[in-house]
Amino acid sequence: MGWLVSRAIVKVVILLAVGLLSATGCSLMQAQPQLIIPTPPVATPALMIPDAQGQLVTDPVSDVVPTIDPAIEALILEASQQQLIAYVRQLESFGTRNAFSDTQSETFGIGAARRWIFNEFVRVGNGRLTVEFQDFPMSYSGYAAEQSNVVATLPGKGSGNGIVVLMAHYDNRPPDATDGVSRATGANDNASGIALLLETARIMSSRDWNQTVIFLATSAEEQGAFGARFFAENAFLDSKNVIAAINYDAVGGRAGVPQHVRLFAVDYRISNHGALGRYYEYVGGLYLPTFPVLIQDALDREGRWGDHREFVRVGFPAIRVIESVEDPDLVNSNRDTWDLIDYNYLQRVVQLNLAVAANLVGGPHQPPPPLVATMAEPGAFLLTWPVDPVAAGYAVSFRPVDSTYYPTFSFARASNAGNVALTGLDPNVTYAVSIAAINERGLVSGFSVEQFVGPDAPAYSGAVSSVQ
Repeated sequence: MGWLVSRAIVKVVILLAVGLLSATGCSLMQAQPQLIIPTPPVATPALMIPDAQGQLVTDPVSDVVPTIDPAIEALILEASQQQLIAYVRQLESFGTRNAFSDTQSETFGIGAARRWIFNEFVRVGNGRLTVEFQDFPMSYSGYAAEQSNVVATLPGKGSGNGIVVLMAHYDNRPPDATDGVSRATGANDNASGIALLLETARIMSSRDWNQTVIFLATSAEEQGAFGARFFAENAFLDSKNVIAAINYDAVGGRAGVPQHVRLFAVDYRISNHGALGRYYEYVGGLYLPTFPVLIQDALDREGRWGDHREFVRVGFPAIRVIESVEDPDLVNSNRDTWDLIDYNYLQRVVQLNLAVAANLVGGPHQPPPPLVATMAEPGAFLLTWPVDPVAAGYAVSFRPVDSTYYPTFSFARASNAGNVALTGLDPNVTYAVSIAAINERGLVSGFSVEQFVGPDAPAYSGAVSSVQ
């Protein structure tokens, strides 16, 4: 009987609870009301200083902005035309650097060229560079030949594991890509790119950096970017954190060419490659405002390729930098000689590269994407993110998704960052939102992965570049 009484009591309690919920109208089956983030209050001096609990800061103002670091500017001025001329002349002197050319001679062919590049990295590396060959097989058009990339690593000394890859191919070719005997000068294509790598390595090896730089001289680009593919695929399989891969190919210019470079980035407006390209253009414009970067929304020139393609394929942010105007009559021609290059132009490309690379590896780490929430007031957004103790401030970008370049940034000091409301934006525009950290010397990190907000945001979120 006791157990019958207990069951009856439980049943009565359940019925009473159901009745109480029905009476109050609070059913667990009903949908919960939608959470609305309140409209931010009008900014006041008190709101500009967050308390220990991370009080919301509305439309912050900051004096911490990206600026020219005198130490980086001094490095840029070290770029030497005499060094560049010597590098290009030496590479041309090997007769040919074709992937199928002689590997045993000390004066002719690709073997002599890559050993010289290896030794030159050692010479300019100031004891900081680790230099090695990366061997790989190549089969092309019924022929096979062993190949070697030259990999020079300048290890980062900071806490991050980011890697910036600066690359150029050292091989060249006559009209027949399998002809390893005929003379092939290859001064602009691509002794100019290798000269840029060596001069950048010489200058950057004079000091330590927060993150790692890899100077990658690739082989067998002319036959299909075999060397770059081998490096990129192995870096991907080894889970390397490649935050930027920049390919310099044919960057020597000629007398009279327009004084700018072209930058190729696939799916420029929505991809991580485009984000790297925007960063390159922004930092380059800060340090070399009279030598602009013109953005090309494409992987490469029509029907052409470069080594950066292999990094794009595995998902690493990758771009190509090339001279402003090509002369098609010089491509794979013995007219492509060292004396046609404009070494003032090449020097400026080296300086551009130094400015971008120094900011990427000398500044704070790239921050994670902020959490972005729409607020009740139209055109107001709440951004939250963890503040890096190394950062002195942050730049916040609300880029209209159809815009090629960065808009005017909003800035916040580190003491005001991490919980920020921005107002006055257009609620009818779809934005790509990102942030970058700035240190006390004005060096700016790479921007975080863009988050899309606005009416068409679902169409852009999760977009991935596809390159065959």
